[in-house]
Amino acid sequence: MEWEFEILDFLQSIHAPVLTRLMSFVTFLGEAGWFWILLGIILLCMKRYRFTGIAVLGALLLDFVMANLLLKPFVARPRPCWINDTVEMLVRVPQDYSFPSGHTMASFAAAGALLFMGHRMGIWAALLAALMGISRLYFYVHFPTDVLAGTVLGLACGGLGAILAKKLQAARTGKDYL
Repeated sequence: MEWEFEILDFLQSIHAPVLTRLMSFVTFLGEAGWFWILLGIILLCMKRYRFTGIAVLGALLLDFVMANLLLKPFVARPRPCWINDTVEMLVRVPQDYSFPSGHTMASFAAAGALLFMGHRMGIWAALLAALMGISRLYFYVHFPTDVLAGTVLGLACGGLGAILAKKLQAARTGKDYL
């Protein structure tokens, strides 16, 4: 765990007003997954992207169950800002546990669903998801392994969401999804 604090402390040392504003905006997009939920709803409402919307929303539902209902309470890992309370907090201190990073996991679940559905916008979403994970480290609310786990588990949820959507699409059209 010591190496994780070294990374977090390094990120504290590079704080700058412009970077803090950028990271605040990125973190804001991840609050309660609203940005990704909205994207999924918009896609769902567009006939051409309906199954992509299903994939994104399905991935986010899997993410919510896995992260918030199962892993966070089971692992019960304290946040770095709870352990080292000398760091000046620039965001609201979350009240739930640290592992995995919910912001990161939801972001990679949505990005993964887009990627696995074959959409180029998934590349941009993955870049935003990576920034999301970095922002959580920047603000000292997650450990690097929380973000890493959120990335891997989020991509798994995205893959499962895409499989679900492709199976639904195959059932609707009568074509095999592979």
